[in-house]
Amino acid sequence: MKTSWRSASLVASAAAVLALTTACGQDSPPAASQNVGATAAPGDYGSIGTGNGVGGTASGQQASPSPSSPSNPAGKLSVATAEEVGKVVTDSLGLTLYRFDQDTEQPPKSNCDGDCAKTWPPVPADDAEAGEGIDKSLLGSVTRADGTKQLTVGGWPAYRYAKDVNAGDVKGQGVGGKWYALAPDGKKAQGGGAGGGEKAGGEEAGALPGLSTRNDPKLGEIVIDKNGMTVYRFMKDSQWPMKTACTGDCLEKWPVIAPVDEKDTKGIDLQGSTPNRGYVVFDRPDGIKQQTIDCIPIYTFAGDKKAGDTNGQGVGGTWFAIRPDGKPVGASEK
Repeated sequence: MKTSWRSASLVASAAAVLALTTACGQDSPPAASQNVGATAAPGDYGSIGTGNGVGGTASGQQASPSPSSPSNPAGKLSVATAEEVGKVVTDSLGLTLYRFDQDTEQPPKSNCDGDCAKTWPPVPADDAEAGEGIDKSLLGSVTRADGTKQLTVGGWPAYRYAKDVNAGDVKGQGVGGKWYALAPDGKKAQGGGAGGGEKAGGEEAGALPGLSTRNDPKLGEIVIDKNGMTVYRFMKDSQWPMKTACTGDCLEKWPVIAPVDEKDTKGIDLQGSTPNRGYVVFDRPDGIKQQTIDCIPIYTFAGDKKAGDTNGQGVGGTWFAIRPDGKPVGASEK
C-alpha cells in the first residue's frame, strides 16, 4: 500500500508541476474540446443603443442573404460621401468598406477570422478594380489563413459590415473603437465613431503604448489600450484554468484586446506573478487570440465613444474596468 500511495503522490506532484508550466492552464484541455463555460446572457452585454457605431437589432439577426456576404464580388470601387463620416470607399453595390485597427498594414495581415469574419466579411480581391476617385496603385491583396485572397486598400485589409444592408450605410463606423470606414487613401474615415484623432491624457491616442494606464477621477488607476479606450474584464470569465464566457454576439459589444507585445506596455506591473504566467496570450476556442493580464482575458466596450469613457463600468454587475494588477475596479473577486 505504501508503494501505491507513493506512486500516486508522485503522479499528483508531476501533474501539479505540469499545470504550473502551462500558462494560465489554457492548453489543457485542447482548444477543440475546451469547455468555455456558460455564454453570457444578453443582459450582461450592456445596452449601447442603435446609433452609428452600434447599429442593428438587439437580437443580432441578419438579413439573409446579406448584401455584404463574402461571396459577393467587390467589382468597381468608388468614393462616396457619408454624412458625419466623410469620403469612404464603397464596392459596386454602394456598400461601405472598413478597416480593422488590429490588422497590420506593413506587411498586410488580417486578424479577423472565425466569428469575427461572419460579422465583418472580408472583401474578395480577385475582381476588384479602381473606379473614379480610387488610386489603382493603392489596391492590393493579402492571403488569409484559409488561403483566400482579400482586398487591401493602402495596405489595409478591407471588410464589409454584416449590418450594412443598404447602399450608403455606415453602421460599422467606430464599432468597438477599432473598426472604421476606409478613406480613399487607406486611412480611417475621420468623422463619427469613437477614436481616430481622439486624445487621451494630452497625448494622441496613436502615440500611446499598446497597453498603459491612466488615472480616472472616479475609478482611480485603470488600464487603457493604444487608442486611450478603457479596458475591462468580465467576472464570468475564469482565470485558472483560463476560460471565456463572452462569445458570439457578446464580442460585438465587448471586442477582445488583440495580443500586445509586453515591451509595448507601460505601467502593467505583474512582477509578483509566476514568470510567464502574468502576461500571456489566450488562444480562445473560437480561434481569436486575446491578450490577458494576470491570466484574465481583457476587452474594450463598444459603448465607449471616445478615449476616457467608462460606460462599461458595472454593466450587468459583471463588467468592470481593470487595474494594472488584473483586479476589477469596484467588484470583489470570488
